[in-house]
Amino acid sequence: MTSRAGAWGALAGFIAMSAVAGVLVVSAVTPALAVTSLAISDGTGMFDGLPDYLAPQPLDQTTTFYATKGGQEVPIASFYAQNREDVPWDGISQSVKDAAVATEDPRFYSEGGIDVFGTVRGALSTASGKDVQGGSSITQQYVKNILVQRCEQNDAVDPDASAKVQKQQQAKFEACYTDATGVTVQRKVQEIRYAIGLDKRYSKDQILLSYLNIVGFGGRVYGIQAAAQYYFGTDAKSLTLPQAATLIAILNNPNYLRIDDQSTSSTNVAAKGFPATTERRNYVLQRMLVNHKITSAEYKQAIATKIQAHITPKQSGCTSAVQFDAGFFCDYMRRIMLSDPSFGKTAEQRQAQFQQGGLKVYTTLNLDLQNTAQAALSGYIPPTYGNLDLGGANVSMEVGTGRVVTMVENKQFDDSGDAPPGTTSVNYTTDYAYGGSSGFQTGSSFKAFDLIAWLEAGHSLYESVNANTHLFQESQFATCGPPTTGPWSVANDESSEGGTMSVLQATEASVNTAFAMMATKLNMCDISKAATDLGVHSANQDVNPWTILPPFIIGVNYISPLTMAQAYAGIANGGRMCTPIAIDKALDANGNPITVPKTTCTQAIPENVAATVTWALQHVMTGGTATGANPNDGVPIMGKTGTTDYAHENWLVTSTSKVAQATWIGLISGATDMHYVYFKGIQGNNVKFSVVKQIDTALDSVYGGGAFPAPDNTLIYGNGSKPPATNSPKPGTGGNGGNSGGGNGPNPPAPGQGPGKPGKGH
Repeated sequence: MTSRAGAWGALAGFIAMSAVAGVLVVSAVTPALAVTSLAISDGTGMFDGLPDYLAPQPLDQTTTFYATKGGQEVPIASFYAQNREDVPWDGISQSVKDAAVATEDPRFYSEGGIDVFGTVRGALSTASGKDVQGGSSITQQYVKNILVQRCEQNDAVDPDASAKVQKQQQAKFEACYTDATGVTVQRKVQEIRYAIGLDKRYSKDQILLSYLNIVGFGGRVYGIQAAAQYYFGTDAKSLTLPQAATLIAILNNPNYLRIDDQSTSSTNVAAKGFPATTERRNYVLQRMLVNHKITSAEYKQAIATKIQAHITPKQSGCTSAVQFDAGFFCDYMRRIMLSDPSFGKTAEQRQAQFQQGGLKVYTTLNLDLQNTAQAALSGYIPPTYGNLDLGGANVSMEVGTGRVVTMVENKQFDDSGDAPPGTTSVNYTTDYAYGGSSGFQTGSSFKAFDLIAWLEAGHSLYESVNANTHLFQESQFATCGPPTTGPWSVANDESSEGGTMSVLQATEASVNTAFAMMATKLNMCDISKAATDLGVHSANQDVNPWTILPPFIIGVNYISPLTMAQAYAGIANGGRMCTPIAIDKALDANGNPITVPKTTCTQAIPENVAATVTWALQHVMTGGTATGANPNDGVPIMGKTGTTDYAHENWLVTSTSKVAQATWIGLISGATDMHYVYFKGIQGNNVKFSVVKQIDTALDSVYGGGAFPAPDNTLIYGNGSKPPATNSPKPGTGGNGGNSGGGNGPNPPAPGQGPGKPGKGH
């Protein structure tokens, strides 16, 4: 047994070694230990040489996405590594504050950053040969939590890194964590120095508030507000005395005392009444009574109250958005925030802001229209359909603003990595870079760009073309690239489509042979430029590179629905194309606005050309291949169908003066002829009309829409030419012809790169 004299001598050595004397000098208790004055003097100098300020860093906060429903902003998804929401002083009940001080540090409001008596007790224990100890004040515990947070923020393991890099990162994190929490003399002395420094710079209330906002309550729950919401389904300011005491009790050993089904204690479960946590909670209540924070009556009532958890999980990630039919839009948003320079110059800065910023992000999504679009699509195109690998998608964006208002597909969002049938993480509406597929062949919906090039070259809509030719030589087509040779066989959807006809009639009936003949009078690169100026591009350039060969005239490039909606919105907007945006505004954790991506609008094609193409595409909706989708609600609408060989891909892109939409339905893989697949009695190549009609009707009810700009008569009639009277094509109500052709189309995507495939014979 250590003698009293021996203990004091050991304590003096501990003080000299570790510079705790400096703390004791500050705390005015050194005279009691004057027997070691020389050692104390030396220790003070060493202690004073340590850094005294640990600047608190912003904590990980929960980022939340909002969308509009019924005119109100509603949260659709949250993201966090640590479930935390900072609250102000008045956002925490007084019972929590009293419980924390009474239990963790009763002398908190009178001490100078450290608990002197606890420190002396710890030093005596250390000097007597036991484990290194130190009486940790609330301020010291706050310091430890700051250091741990730095490890988790700065030295986190990247799940996307290689195994070797992850191993290195894990070792670095463990070293950081050990340094922050290890019970050593050196660490304890530095902790004390930091605590004194913080105490000089902040008020006691500020330190207590910061402590309650940073501490962990088990699992991924951090801070008193998240703990109150998770464990009791309430806010920190509304916690009752028993609830407050329970949460402070959990801090003693969070992973053992937590009161959910994730507890590591086999005995500490709801069915058995949380005995360990109840015991610790009652200790907290006892300390509150002893320190005059509660009355005897309050104490008796509180300890008689059973712990009744109301576990309210807060999902992290886009899975929670599925209930709003918004999982894919949510994922699109997340990828924007992690890639757009508006949210940080580097990937690390963007990740930090997204993960730690506590952002409130208000999106462009209209949930009322979103739900209607989902119901319209899912009503005909189920997530699974026999042996078919079937897909369907719709996206809508405002004309002139670029705001994306709907984004749905037939499958349910699931990014778990083990998605069951009927689910996927691939967003069929977007480019591959934003979580999308490798694109889909657009078929005749691409002909809008052929028309633009046709009119820009000085031709007119009533100019006659011979649609009888089915076999072309690729040498007939001018191009800015290397010339190609070989035959290109072109077929139409109906045998009656042929003869001499006007370009307008060819557009209404979507006659492939007519558009192929038109292209022989143009340069294919001008057609490509008409499309790319409107923002059209390959959904995945690495897998399906943009191709300028004769078959591309009738849509063999792989493009995303969002890109097509953007282009058609640009045509409807007088040729002024606006890039898509998904965020209206965003606020940081303090409610201050932050910079978000803005749409960029450019005059992509001349206004008179845009107006004339729009006029021609209105005819498609009123007397051409898309009449079955026209809502006929008085709102002017233009659009174009697209169907590839065997109806593997089926498109309908439309626009009013207010909003454009693109709908795609097709095969993700396989070669089934969709003409012979029926959905509620409707052929696979025609089902798009039933889907789009519902969506456009809903869009019109919200947006309305006025008359389009008047077309240019010169571009309609040319040099006084009149509509031909012979061989008029027979307007169809269904498909609009496949993309039959020679063997010069793009290659199929590599396995695992998302949907995309060539049409037959491309």
